[in-house]
Amino acid sequence: MESSWEEAHWETLAPGVVRRRLPGWDCTVGAVLGDTGVLVVDTGSTLREGAEIRREVRRLFGRPVTHIALTHPHFDHVLGTAAFAGVQVYGAVGLDDHLAGAKDALRQDAVRHGVAASAAAEAADLLVRPHHTVSGELTLDLGGRQVLLANVGPGHSAHDLAVCVLGPPEIVFCGDLVEESGEPQAGSDALPRQWPAALGRLLALGGDDAVYVPGHGAVVDARFVRDQRDALAARFGVS
Repeated sequence: MESSWEEAHWETLAPGVVRRRLPGWDCTVGAVLGDTGVLVVDTGSTLREGAEIRREVRRLFGRPVTHIALTHPHFDHVLGTAAFAGVQVYGAVGLDDHLAGAKDALRQDAVRHGVAASAAAEAADLLVRPHHTVSGELTLDLGGRQVLLANVGPGHSAHDLAVCVLGPPEIVFCGDLVEESGEPQAGSDALPRQWPAALGRLLALGGDDAVYVPGHGAVVDARFVRDQRDALAARFGVS
């Protein structure tokens, strides 16, 4: 018997808004239900993981996924996208061009972090680029529910997209601009001196009463995001 969505560790953030912390890298994926559409935020690190997310969300909400928002171009957030055939994919402006040349780098990064070489190669070969890019803000109408996609980067990467489910309370999927289960990771593609400003834009988007969902770790509040912004500013010498 397949496990229920509760047993699969989906956490309810608001009616029709859930998220799951995936095993391995504690990466967050989210799902949002509307009357006519279902949005998934990030897709995991392999096609198998993406297919599992797709099945679980369908079982949870009783309807198929129609939209995907990719928060940034790292392997644990994008390599499962090809498991969602026929779904409209959104990302920050420039993400489509970036991914077009990133297959080898994503495959190598996935393997370096422990993904089986065959699974990493399969996902990289079938890598899906966004069909729609966001340069400022874009509102998705899922039918009775508005979701705002906002290009708040660069910071953690050159292509950071936040997903704000309108409330109250607002629920903001932050991608790896915010991390709770460890120190924020600044890889070779990070723009660290611009990262604190990106967190300022994230706070302006959600406000003081929003629920902030990190790319890794437990849900946090605005104070946590402000503290992380200030810590990053000190770490990278940004006044």
